[in-house]
Amino acid sequence: MRKRCKSLWVTALVLAGAFLAAPAHSTGDPSVPPPVSGGLAHDTATIGLIVVVPGTGEYVSLTPGLRPPDPNQYMADMPCRVEEDKLDPKCLAAQKDCPPRSADDKPGVPVIWKTAPKAIDDPEWTDWSANGKPTCLYDARAQDLLPLIAERMEKEIKSLPIKAGTATLQPAPHTLRGAETNIYAEAAEQGFDIVLLGQKIHVTVTPVEYTYNYGDGSTLGPTPVSGGPLPEDEWGTKTRTSHVYTATGNYPVSVTTSFTGTYSVNGGPPLPITGRGSATSAPQTIQVWRSITKNYADNCIQNPHGEGC
Repeated sequence: MRKRCKSLWVTALVLAGAFLAAPAHSTGDPSVPPPVSGGLAHDTATIGLIVVVPGTGEYVSLTPGLRPPDPNQYMADMPCRVEEDKLDPKCLAAQKDCPPRSADDKPGVPVIWKTAPKAIDDPEWTDWSANGKPTCLYDARAQDLLPLIAERMEKEIKSLPIKAGTATLQPAPHTLRGAETNIYAEAAEQGFDIVLLGQKIHVTVTPVEYTYNYGDGSTLGPTPVSGGPLPEDEWGTKTRTSHVYTATGNYPVSVTTSFTGTYSVNGGPPLPITGRGSATSAPQTIQVWRSITKNYADNCIQNPHGEGC
């Protein structure tokens, strides 16, 4: 049976579910990697595989473990609805239990969640279940909660104590003027448990974009490229996130990571958060030196004390 949305708050929720279906933010950044194939150059547990782009010799990081976009959309409705803002108590009594969370609390109201592929307009909705347990809301006007939570989450993601990613430099702590210095970002998916409008909310944030500040006035990004480590014998190779310093000195290097997020209300499905959070790493100082090359005519075997010996 096709389940159609008949209330404004459910409509708003379904529209919010389309957030992750939108195309990824386009930066116009030439550092966005093309499809990659080729041999394995390096392997690391923290960053992932480093592969060589055929024909260019460039190194590109393929970061594992990041959660792919959810292909589904979700719709919620209150069971036993008799009017827009009224529920049938007798009907609710026959529904799954939402017991009080404390001795002073009141029983909750079960929520019916439906899911469907977000790529399909006007889909056939199927039941979504949280491990067979009811999903509950705890409020006198439970039907008003979900749109309020969706609105509040856009602000909440900006205030979460998200752990900043880190910037790693190769070589470090010093490099050479005019040479390629490989700088890459490490950031991880993170989870938070908060209470919002009396509901238990689990938030998951995922790193999606990086802005590199090289400390000499140059920046890169925002870009989805996190970069990656090079084997030591490849230091000095140009990468998609490397930088060439043109003057000697000490420069503070940092990376700002942008995170998208999802939230789950009392064990419900992962709903997308409109907006992003961000965090900036503590700056690391890179010392840029210059190299000097001289030619000497002395034979150090014959004259061990000669200049350059």
